[in-house]
Amino acid sequence: MAKTPSPQLDVIMYHFVRPIAGSRWPGIKGLEVTDFGTQLDYLEATYEILRPGDAITAIRGTRPQSRPACVLTFDDGYADHYHHVFPELEARGHKGIFFPPSCAALDRQMLDVNKIHFILAGGADPAALGALIDDAVRAHPGLAAPDMYRAEHHKDFGYDTADVIYVKRMLQHALPDDLRATLTDDLFSATISTDAHTFADDLYCNAAQLREMHEAGHMIGSHGNNHVWLNRMSAADQRADIFKSLRLFEAIGASSDGFTFCYPYGGYNNETLACLEALCCTAAFTTSPHSVVPGIEGLLQIPRLDTNVFPPRAQAAPFAMTA
Repeated sequence: MAKTPSPQLDVIMYHFVRPIAGSRWPGIKGLEVTDFGTQLDYLEATYEILRPGDAITAIRGTRPQSRPACVLTFDDGYADHYHHVFPELEARGHKGIFFPPSCAALDRQMLDVNKIHFILAGGADPAALGALIDDAVRAHPGLAAPDMYRAEHHKDFGYDTADVIYVKRMLQHALPDDLRATLTDDLFSATISTDAHTFADDLYCNAAQLREMHEAGHMIGSHGNNHVWLNRMSAADQRADIFKSLRLFEAIGASSDGFTFCYPYGGYNNETLACLEALCCTAAFTTSPHSVVPGIEGLLQIPRLDTNVFPPRAQAAPFAMTA
């Protein structure tokens, strides 16, 4: 007799949740805070919203499900999560999993990914930014011609145009580290702010805020130390970044025993998995866009669905979400 399949289990991924329209940054890619409330209404009507510990047990396959269930995860440690998400979840009796990079939370260091977000959200023409990057490529000795980079990276992807993706990929990983860092810093200073430290202070949760969330019953996990593409690093450098990220737990009064992890950019490889196993990581979350298969899905390779595949951003029928 065929086994009855378990009800659907989804891990939902959020990044920016903030007032966007009419703000200083109307071009930032995120979820309007009012839409977050609307989405929670939908999720409450459609799923059992699990607390983090129950969710991990369900993913392991040892928590029986009588109805579809989900868990809410929030990446990058934005102050938005403290000011907007945390009070909304508390008011509704829900708990989430939050993944701040340690360098942002503790050192008030701007992540390159966020410098790129705000460069693109600041009103600059992505095509013009791409042209500036091409000029820098031509001037840098030993690099391929810009046409070679464009052939690989100038392509529409997800919700972004080819011009936007080209800027993102070139400044995220395609160029040598020294040139990427210099270009990103120069463009951020020219278009957004000459004081990245103060900008970071406003952008990210601090240790006291994360401690408050932890003490209220939300789970704080690791998102690495420097928010880097781990799968593009040596095994030794991966271990160093992940191990350094664990200082976050002491700073907020939490234990690192059985910590959870979220792969920056969704990037990982076998060396990453081996490192997390050695450090006794309980669960690690990817950006692979599908539902969880309880008991089968590896606990270090848990898939997640983006907020944008659920109402109100998408008018999908219940349990027919696709990324």
